[in-house]
Amino acid sequence: MKVRNGRTVRDLRRENRTAVLQRLYFDGPLSRFSLGPTTGLSSGSVSNVVSELVAEGLVEEAGSVDSAGGRPRTLLRVSARSGYLIGIDIGETRVRIELFDLSLTELARVEKPLEAGGPSRLDRYDVGIVVTHLREGIHKVLDEAGVAAERLLGVGIGVPGIIARTPEGGAVVHGQTIGWDAVPLERLLRESRVLPDTVPYHVDNGAKTLGQAETWFGAGRGARSVAVVLFGSGVGACVVGDDMRPGRAVEWGHLTVRVRGRRCRCGAQGCLEAYAGAEALLQRWAEAGGQPPTGVDEETALTAMLAAAYPDPDGTGTGPEPDATALAVLEETAEYLGAGFSDLINLFQPERILVGGWAGLQLGRRFLESVTAHATSYALAHPAARVRIDLGTLGPDAVTVGAAILPLADFFARGGRPQEAEPVEPDPAWRAALRERSVQ
Repeated sequence: MKVRNGRTVRDLRRENRTAVLQRLYFDGPLSRFSLGPTTGLSSGSVSNVVSELVAEGLVEEAGSVDSAGGRPRTLLRVSARSGYLIGIDIGETRVRIELFDLSLTELARVEKPLEAGGPSRLDRYDVGIVVTHLREGIHKVLDEAGVAAERLLGVGIGVPGIIARTPEGGAVVHGQTIGWDAVPLERLLRESRVLPDTVPYHVDNGAKTLGQAETWFGAGRGARSVAVVLFGSGVGACVVGDDMRPGRAVEWGHLTVRVRGRRCRCGAQGCLEAYAGAEALLQRWAEAGGQPPTGVDEETALTAMLAAAYPDPDGTGTGPEPDATALAVLEETAEYLGAGFSDLINLFQPERILVGGWAGLQLGRRFLESVTAHATSYALAHPAARVRIDLGTLGPDAVTVGAAILPLADFFARGGRPQEAEPVEPDPAWRAALRERSVQ
């Protein structure tokens, strides 16, 4: 049955369930009385939806609160153990797999380092090795937490690159910087039989998952528009609006900041990532005569660079002299990043720009002050005066939280119901008649 605007009664019921679940999730515990104004639903609709959700085990009682002169009102909340989520970050140096309950409490974690098995840095991203890490890691976190695979609402995966989707194979990854050319990641995972066919996979850009996490639960919450920057071995960004819909990944790291400049990992010249990613930053320090530590990972090497450039982080004046080479490279990098931030400001005019990722959080507020000054000087005055640039608050592992939000968002969109095929309605008579004429 359809209503006038084209939506079916089934759609309206799903939307009502979604509204109640979202409000209980983000603002709960709430009473039935409070749910009416926050969802815009009538008291009868709220009562019907809540009864369904309680019967299905998705919502539970959470105490009571006194009312004005009446009986105490029962509080309700989403049941944290009514479903489980897996978030995965396929990063530049490791694969991280985390299992969460619905409250996003971490129940188990596995990390698998990505180590080069040959002369090229791209060897570490061998698709077969990555899929094996995912298969083993998913099994391990489920076993550690004692959670049956059938209880998963879905698996979210953040990857470096552009995601395309095909009807036959699902998510396909175009990760130029890691040597992935149209890798059918979702199909490969399905073929590995790591999970039942009923468990959905949600694959998306890692910067986008970070942006979703910071907007829903971190420093971007409540903002009308946010640009979230992922600063790790490379750099990427996501632009998020003020609603519950997913943000949009932008290949910010591959904006040209210098014509005929340094060669980027993507093969082009002059990309922002060729100057501002942690990998490029360490390379430029060595090229300028610096001495990055050898035989260590990028995170350790960047820590050493920061310690060399800022040996007196407390500003007491008692530390050794700064390494002039490291400091000069960092200051130049701050200007490149500031120019990149100005592009985000001019193009999208966000209310906030947030910096996340392990490298961004390591560089911290001292570095961010310089980046902000350059961004303001390069951007148009009006939008620059209205943007706040800050660090993300969810830590260096926020990509896995954001990845877990992908199946959580799908859970909300479906009103908490399991995935099922939409009913097929017959075509109108005129369409069938014209189709018959077209084949004659």
